[in-house]
Amino acid sequence: MKHREMAGIRTLRAACALLALTLFPALVAAQKLTLGIPGIPPVFGGTIALVADKEGFFKKYGVDVTVRAFETGAAASRAVASGEITVALSPSPLIISQVANTDVKLVGIWGMEHPDWLIGSMDGAATCESLKGAPVGVDSVGGARSIALRTMLVACKMKIEEVQQVALSSNVGAAMVAGQLKFGVLHVDDIPVIEAESKKKLKVIVWQKDSRPVDHYLLLVAQQDQLAKNRDAYVRIVAGLIEAERFMRNPANHAKGAQDAAPTGRSAEIALQALKGYIEMEFWPKDHDGLGRKNIEVVGAIQLKVGNIKPDKKPAPYERIVDPSVWKDANAMVK
Repeated sequence: MKHREMAGIRTLRAACALLALTLFPALVAAQKLTLGIPGIPPVFGGTIALVADKEGFFKKYGVDVTVRAFETGAAASRAVASGEITVALSPSPLIISQVANTDVKLVGIWGMEHPDWLIGSMDGAATCESLKGAPVGVDSVGGARSIALRTMLVACKMKIEEVQQVALSSNVGAAMVAGQLKFGVLHVDDIPVIEAESKKKLKVIVWQKDSRPVDHYLLLVAQQDQLAKNRDAYVRIVAGLIEAERFMRNPANHAKGAQDAAPTGRSAEIALQALKGYIEMEFWPKDHDGLGRKNIEVVGAIQLKVGNIKPDKKPAPYERIVDPSVWKDANAMVK
């Protein structure tokens, strides 16, 4: 075979290989990355990452992602900032405050806009006034539940210093069932578990969604320099999350999604109930990036008001806190 013909064949093969990688991203050599989710056991918000992992959506888009649980979302964000892990689901108020206070080099690339926090009590007669001076279960002082507590106490016309915070990671509900705590900052899916195990009705004292309808819960954060160096990998991670949300939204997949949520410690029945409820409230963003400007800016203003942002600082601009372009490219990748 002539040299020119051989060269032509090699060129054709290279072109075909390039086309295959473009059309079938799963054929890209998978990069090994880590996504941190909050809580041990994980809070239900992390279910989307568990589904993306268990159903093979990360690998479909060419990344080998290990989903790793951290004691808190704050701990997960520190691991991203230090370069220990790639991305993490971390509390939006915490990230927004840290960017304002210390200019931590983190940026949100996907988000969850609807918090499900509440202050609950095992005392059916409890009121806002009952909280004064009482121990209240949180994840960690300064963690997501702690920040939510500070915010919700505003509805009770109280300050965080007027209660005693008890750090329990994601085990607040278990402590309440055991009778160790009367009050706790909880997620919606904690309610049926607590009521089933304690045989008592939980009293909701404050719903965060009622006290502040426009809000933001979690940001998927990346380290800015690493995002710039390896942006394609981050796009592929978000593509896996987009497909996981679409999978969970389909009623035919609800039972499988609940099964994938097993690491959260929820029974199949409660996980299924929680999944349906969270889908209804659009806990995970449906066909958008979950990075609403108004939501982010409202959280910044609240963090300044309650003192989580230092008096001599101000919330960073929206464009500094998030990068919506990653989701746009990821969404274009998902068919």
